[in-house]
Amino acid sequence: MDILDGKALALERRAALAVWVQERLSVAGRPPGLSVLVAGDDAASATYVRSKERAAAKAGIQGEVQNLPAGISQNELLARIHALNADEAIDGILVQLPLPKELDENEVLDAIDPEKDVDGFHPSNSGALWQQRGRVAPCTPLGIMHLLAAHNIEVCGKHAVVVGRSNIVGRPMAELLLQKNATVTIAHSRTTDLPNLLSSADLVVSAVGRAGFIQPEWLKPGVVCIDVGINRVDGRLVGDFQWQGLENVASAATPVPGGVGPMTIATLMHNTIASWARHCGLDSSPT
Repeated sequence: MDILDGKALALERRAALAVWVQERLSVAGRPPGLSVLVAGDDAASATYVRSKERAAAKAGIQGEVQNLPAGISQNELLARIHALNADEAIDGILVQLPLPKELDENEVLDAIDPEKDVDGFHPSNSGALWQQRGRVAPCTPLGIMHLLAAHNIEVCGKHAVVVGRSNIVGRPMAELLLQKNATVTIAHSRTTDLPNLLSSADLVVSAVGRAGFIQPEWLKPGVVCIDVGINRVDGRLVGDFQWQGLENVASAATPVPGGVGPMTIATLMHNTIASWARHCGLDSSPT
């Protein structure tokens, strides 16, 4: 079984992005700008944001994290977003999820200028993606596509099963696979006989957040397993796939940690720099 090392590939991509930015900095006249809004004190979010902040600095992005109190009002958060929308030095705006339950997540995400929506969550960007006219895609699914391409894993004509239907991973993942001519099935908590469905899959992407949920005996020999799950069990991180025995059936799989997570951050850097290139009128975008 091949281990799809997202950490190594992410480091390569981030290094290449840093060079790409440096070579165009004098033409652009300013560095790329990314602002991250964090409301509340969720420990997992704080760790993830620190990783994004370090990655941004290494990629030549001028990063800013606004740590907001858990009690911030909807209007105060929206005002922050509107100010960033008007700031010409900011190319990307990211609101770290989840938000405190008192806040309306949809209204907050809708307030972000679609031209600065580097997460790809704004409905106009989401709709454009499904019409194959999008310029930005959510970071985790796009990072997975980069990881598959880097390992020469062909999805054209293959049966892909995406387990999970969120707007962040499951739905955009399905669309990106469709755009590469995979035959895609979306499974979810109401799916009946999931093991039987998975037995025909050439590629399985799981984003259900249940430790060891998908069993190796459910899977087709030679399957490619992409694990988006991040679950903490006895102080360690594990994914959605039961790893023990997976090597006997899968041809390739992403580890947890070190698989999809680093690619998500690298793709956020890519989306921010692509936005910067558009805003500064550069004649190309990072690949």
